[in-house]
Amino acid sequence: MAAVLQGFWLIAAVVAVGWLLAHTRLFGRTEQQVLARLTFWVGSPALLFLVVADADVGVIFSGFLVATVAGVVVTAAAYLLLARVVLRRSLTHALMGGMSVSYVNSNNLGLPIAIYVLGDPSWSAPIILMQLLVLQPAWLAALDASQSGRVSVGRLLRSPVTNPLTIGSLLGLAVALSGVSLPPVVRGPAELVGGLAIPGMLLAFGISLRLSPVPRGRGNLAELGAVVLLKLGLMPAVAGLVAGPLMGLPGPEVLAVVVMSTLPTAQNVFVLAVAYGRGEDIARDSVFATTVLAAPAMVLVVALLGGG
Repeated sequence: MAAVLQGFWLIAAVVAVGWLLAHTRLFGRTEQQVLARLTFWVGSPALLFLVVADADVGVIFSGFLVATVAGVVVTAAAYLLLARVVLRRSLTHALMGGMSVSYVNSNNLGLPIAIYVLGDPSWSAPIILMQLLVLQPAWLAALDASQSGRVSVGRLLRSPVTNPLTIGSLLGLAVALSGVSLPPVVRGPAELVGGLAIPGMLLAFGISLRLSPVPRGRGNLAELGAVVLLKLGLMPAVAGLVAGPLMGLPGPEVLAVVVMSTLPTAQNVFVLAVAYGRGEDIARDSVFATTVLAAPAMVLVVALLGGG
């Protein structure tokens, strides 16, 4: 447990530095965008390439992925039912809320947590691949259909070849499947550039926490509470039940499934909400609330499942 808490402390300390930089006005929106773009276009693709290339293919396509997908599907379905039947939300609002409870911050927080808390970066690879190749295109298709009545096939086809995270992950997957060892002439530069990713993304994340507005429920606090419970409660619970009692995965793998399922809502959900002009409040507030509460929830998960 001490090692787990130390991992959380390392992450929190760097995030706090970013928060302090923004609070003292040394860094603002411009610097946050530079850090975010640097990690998105340069650091993270290089890091993901190495993580996936070095990962055991059996981990990428394993019971871990099945349990994670089960948590995503059940949680998204539960929210959509609540939003449409009980809360009477519009379809586009419900879709943004469904994305908020199912699309986790697998890059900015998932990679550091996999490395410093779980001790193995490969635990983040299946989630990143699943979200980039399946979940994000599916939600975008649903949003397109809800607004225009048709799906933008071109957008879906372009997504894998225009997202640098997808490109880095797929190149790494090709190396992993081939069984080829990366030569030093390739690994050296990739490791150097990939070293930018984690500190850059955590600093940018800390800046965003300071600069982002706090939740403004405006009568939607009940819905926000439901989102938090579904994202940080139902999703890890379903994933853990599938991984443990149903599939009989070993304890460390069950712990990894539950911890990674407790990741908060990804920030790019809010970006998509702004782009589509629907569900902006619930997307923004979901990112903020689940991010603030995710760390305590993970510490509780580790304590209950015996992370020492």
